[in-house]
Amino acid sequence: MSSRQKNTGNPGGTDISKDPKAYSMESIMDRGNVNFKARIAEHEGSMMAVATKDVISANPTTPIIDVIKKMSKMHFKHMPIVNAGTSKLEGIITSVDIMDLLGGGERSLFVEKKFKGNLLSAINAQVRYIMEHEVHSLRNDAHIEKAFELMIDKQIGCIPVVDNDGHLEAICTERDFLTFIRGVLTGKKVEKWQTRNVKTADAATSIWDVARTMIENKFKRVPIVRDNILVGVVTSSDILSYLGTGEAFEKLTTGNVHEAFDSPISSLLHNDLIWTIPDADLGEAAEIMLEKSIGCLPIIKDGNLEGILTERDILLALADKQ
Repeated sequence: MSSRQKNTGNPGGTDISKDPKAYSMESIMDRGNVNFKARIAEHEGSMMAVATKDVISANPTTPIIDVIKKMSKMHFKHMPIVNAGTSKLEGIITSVDIMDLLGGGERSLFVEKKFKGNLLSAINAQVRYIMEHEVHSLRNDAHIEKAFELMIDKQIGCIPVVDNDGHLEAICTERDFLTFIRGVLTGKKVEKWQTRNVKTADAATSIWDVARTMIENKFKRVPIVRDNILVGVVTSSDILSYLGTGEAFEKLTTGNVHEAFDSPISSLLHNDLIWTIPDADLGEAAEIMLEKSIGCLPIIKDGNLEGILTERDILLALADKQ
């Protein structure tokens, strides 16, 4: 599908002719309301038709530090944990889980209890100590609609796919479902389904404080402002990638994680800010998110941050739940 990106807003009074950050899709799109669940139900084949088959995993005995490095390098939000001998699924670890460990969440109690506060020893421990052991998975012959419903009901962002014996074969994520409405005018507007009353953080706030905000509120992302003007969005994956590379990783491997966390959150803002407007259609939003490989879109109206639209919000809209 061909498309042209167009400026549609002016957040914070910036000159959008020089700062093209708002995106809308002007293209030949399918018109009319879409029964999303009907489209899924009519899709031929199992969930393997949309799932990612080339899955990178770790085993339960892999050191946590190696998982951090691998997830950072691949920009993964989650990683299945499989038995090294049988290849059977045993758990899953997410970027939020690791941030919870390093940022003083519930998993940090593991550091206190087992390693008497020695973080260096803790991050070299096996990942089985902090992974999620109860994993919602589906068999490889399960219908796509079942995966969609499971993600909504269990409030999870991914589903490992296994064979009859529990061997990991693929993984299905929220993003996979956005492809079903990519470039389709659904008749559902962003403003109805966006998450409002978004908690923001100032650009000068430390990475540590933003991480704590994410952990305490179970957020996956936080919009960042400077002088009350939106300048970017930081995700849990961004923080994990920061900790798993360069100088921050060196500090982590020497146990100086707090020093690594002291940097301002603005140091993690590297990409252009992509945003859209309340009147955008969910199909347009899905197109932008897939094209730009982002998990959320800030929603701007009259220069003000109205809310954010996430992959989860889109799924809830398409399930007619809120």
